Amino acid sequence: MEPQTGLGRLAASPSGKFGHDRTHCFLGVDVGTSGCRALAITAEGLPVAEARAPLPAPLREGVRGVSQDPRFWWTAVAGVLRDLAGRLGVYRPVALGIDGTSSTLLLCAADGRPLGPALLYSDARAQAEALEVGRCAPPDSPARGGSASLAKALYLARRQPLPPDSWALHQADWLLGRLTGCFGISDWNNALKLGYDPSREVWPEWLARLDLGFRLPRVVAPGTPVGVLVAEAAQATGLPPGLAVVAGTTDSTAAVLATGIRQAGEAVTCLGSTLVLKVLSPVAVVAPEYGVYSQRLGRLWLVGGASNSGGAVLRRFFDDRRMVALETRLRPKVPTGLDYYPLLSPGERFPVADPAWSPRLSPRPRDPARFFQGLLEGIAAIEARGYRRLQALGAPAPTAVCSIGGGARNRAWQEIRQRQLGVPVTAAAIQEAAYGTALLARGACFPG
Repeated sequence: MEPQTGLGRLAASPSGKFGHDRTHCFLGVDVGTSGCRALAITAEGLPVAEARAPLPAPLREGVRGVSQDPRFWWTAVAGVLRDLAGRLGVYRPVALGIDGTSSTLLLCAADGRPLGPALLYSDARAQAEALEVGRCAPPDSPARGGSASLAKALYLARRQPLPPDSWALHQADWLLGRLTGCFGISDWNNALKLGYDPSREVWPEWLARLDLGFRLPRVVAPGTPVGVLVAEAAQATGLPPGLAVVAGTTDSTAAVLATGIRQAGEAVTCLGSTLVLKVLSPVAVVAPEYGVYSQRLGRLWLVGGASNSGGAVLRRFFDDRRMVALETRLRPKVPTGLDYYPLLSPGERFPVADPAWSPRLSPRPRDPARFFQGLLEGIAAIEARGYRRLQALGAPAPTAVCSIGGGARNRAWQEIRQRQLGVPVTAAAIQEAAYGTALLARGACFPG
C-alpha cells in the first residue's frame, strides 16, 4: 500500500490491492486524555463499526503539572480494539493507524518501557527548559515554549538518570511501538514541536547545541507503512497478526482530515471551547507572535491559529439546553450591531496578539436571544478577522469553510458566519479524529 504524495481523494475508493475487496476495512484509533475511540471504514470510506474506551483522569501536580501513566493508554487502546474486532462481522482489517494528543510526551527505554509518567499537552512545568530551548532554536520554531514537546523531554531527562538509547516519544509514537514492537518512529505532525523540520525532513542542526540525553525518533510522513501488528499486540487486541500499521498524526490534524478538505484554500473552523482556524496552503506560514504554525500535509501545509474566544464564553452565560432553545429565536439576517469581542478574561493571542486585550461584552440587551446572537456575531467577526490575518501572513484566503465542534450544529450561526466570511460554510458530515486516522490507514488521503 504505497502512500500518495498529495492529499488524495478522501472519499474515493483508493487504488491498489485493497480497493477491490469489499470485505476489507481500515482501522483508525484516536487517543485523548479522557478516553479513546476506534473506527473501521470500508475502502469507500464508509464507517462500519466503532468502539470507545475510557481513560483514568490525568494526575494534577501543583498548578502546572498534568501527567498520566502511559500504560493506561495501552490498556485502553487494546480494549477498544478488542471491542472493535468483535464488531467487524464480515469485514477483514488490513491496516491500522493511530493518532494522539499533540505535545503529550514520555521518555522510554530502548524496548519501550516507560521511564516514568508522560507529561500531557497542558503540562507547563518545563519553563526553565523552555528558556534553554529558546537560546538555541530559531525565533519561528514551533519547538519553543514550555508546552512544546522539546521542553517537556528536557524536563524529564534532567530529573532522572537515563538508560542508554532512551527515546523521547509522543503518545501516538509510543503506542505505534506497542503495536509493531518497533520503538523510535514518529511522524511529521507529532515531531513538529520536538524540533523536527518537515520542510527539509531533517532534525535541524541547532538541536546539537542542547544536551539532550535521549534519542530522537526517525520521522516519516503520516500514513507511511512502518510495520505490522506483532503477536503480543494481536493477542491483546484480538486483531490478526501481520496487520499493516501506518504512521499516524496528531488528534487535531486527524480531525481535519476527517472533514475531507484537500485543496489549497479549503479551511476548517473548530467551534469548540476556543476558536481554532486552519486553512490548507501551498506554503508554510509561521508567525510565533500570533501562535501561528504549519503542519505539513503532503505537498500542502495546514496553517492554523487559535483565538481565546469561543464556546467557553457562550457557556459562561448559557448552558447547552438554553442555547438550543434560543436558536429558534435568532434572526441571522438582521444583525444586532452589538459589536462584541467575546473573551472570558483579558488577553488575546490570535488574530490579535495582545495579553491585555479587553473583552467587549456590553451593552447587554434585556432580550437573551439578542444577547446570544450578539455573542455569536462577535465570534464570527473574530473568525473572519482570523482568516484575514492568516492571509496577510501568506496563507490563501479561504474558498470554503467546513465547521467542526459543538457549534457546527447551530444553523443560524452558520448563516451568520457565512455572511461574515463571504464564502460557503458547511458542517462536516464526520468530525471524528478516528475517521481521519482510518483514512490514513486506508492510504487514500495524504500522507504527507
